Amino acid sequence: MTDTTPPAATAPAPPGAAPAPAGGPDADVIVVGAGPAGSSAAYHLARQGHDVLLLEKSDFPREKVCGDGLTPRAVQQLHRMGIDTSAEGWHRNRGVRFFSGRASVEVDWPESTRFPGYGLTRSRHDFDDILARQAVRAGARLWTGARVTAPVVDRTGRVSGVEAVVGPEKRPVTCAAPVVVAADGVSARLAVALGVERDPRRPMATAVRRYYRSPAKHADPYLDVWSDLRARPGGPALPGYGWVFPMGDGRVNAGLGLVSRPGPGADGGDLRRLLDTWLGGLPAAWGLGDEENGEGPVRGAALPMGHNRRPHYTRGLVLVGDSGGMVSPWSGEGIPYAMESGEVAAEIVGDALARPDTAWRERVLHQYPREIHRRTGRYYRLGTVWAAMLTRPSAASFVSRQLFRSPAAMRTMIRLLTNLTDDRGGDAVDRVLGTLVRAVPARTPRPSAPRTGTRRR
Repeated sequence: MTDTTPPAATAPAPPGAAPAPAGGPDADVIVVGAGPAGSSAAYHLARQGHDVLLLEKSDFPREKVCGDGLTPRAVQQLHRMGIDTSAEGWHRNRGVRFFSGRASVEVDWPESTRFPGYGLTRSRHDFDDILARQAVRAGARLWTGARVTAPVVDRTGRVSGVEAVVGPEKRPVTCAAPVVVAADGVSARLAVALGVERDPRRPMATAVRRYYRSPAKHADPYLDVWSDLRARPGGPALPGYGWVFPMGDGRVNAGLGLVSRPGPGADGGDLRRLLDTWLGGLPAAWGLGDEENGEGPVRGAALPMGHNRRPHYTRGLVLVGDSGGMVSPWSGEGIPYAMESGEVAAEIVGDALARPDTAWRERVLHQYPREIHRRTGRYYRLGTVWAAMLTRPSAASFVSRQLFRSPAAMRTMIRLLTNLTDDRGGDAVDRVLGTLVRAVPARTPRPSAPRTGTRRR
């Protein structure tokens, strides 16, 4: 028999946030994971007036592997959560500086009616903390140190809550809710427990990064991106890019990301060695090849791309962010799509909870994967082709040597790579890119009921 009393030591809000409302382990909605997707879902649900229990296995602040670069699409989502991006700690950038060999091209972020004309950087060490605090201010109840171990399903096979161990004493707690939002990251343990497997036809990537003190680069107004990566001089071009993102606090975030494939550069160990080699070839004045300028270890992570885990809704469980493979196959960018999926989930879950009839509630919840597909399905299918093309050395070489050296081409490509087209009054480039994406054949998600092997109540 598991405990059902609220864990008093784990319920308080993060420092500086509004106090969390009192309550037990049951809620209208349980959100598992307080990263960008989970905090976004919790914030928007709480704003609707729902009792939201947000469970996070770690304590804040905490480290997460990320490039820390936020495009205008991500900035828009921060604004939708009421985050003040003019406050201290946010470093604004004008656009991207693309490097290929000795050539470089500076491209400003496009200004449009949909997105602001600037990007940001912020360390994930406190970025996730800020978003979780905002969800608490909206009324969500945050339990940190709460590790979810399994979903709980009822006699019909529908998810009715989660099992968790809470606090340093690892006290078992059963939490119940009619809907559970899985924002538990690339491991997607809740989805896997329900038999929702990763689609091996969709791309995966691996990324590594490290912070470096760099007075010469930390306040740069551009994000730097390198194509034309090679494991050795004269070797084949690798399917990915390197980055140096200014943090504005004396540091830069330097890293590499590659689309996974068999052979050199496919695993984290090789990528770490490639990072050292690549940094050693950057200008000495930046200080990125000097070990004494490094802060912390090199950290790596997998990037689940292209909606590579589906269905995004099944039997009371909604997948958001990395748990649903929502990282862009075009750029490896995950934060804006995680936050967007959290907001979409909140809109649809909120609508479903307003329906007293359970059959209609379920019909509404099945609209979630359709809405995610409507927003990014075609774009991600086209991006999957792009990612697969980059795994061919000849194609990767053409992109880095030809495309990335053309200012005109990159002014167009930056909109496609970061999904910044404006369909509400954009220019001719927006219309052409919009037509290109709409021409991709649609595959409407179908409901499914994967196998179960979870505890029943």
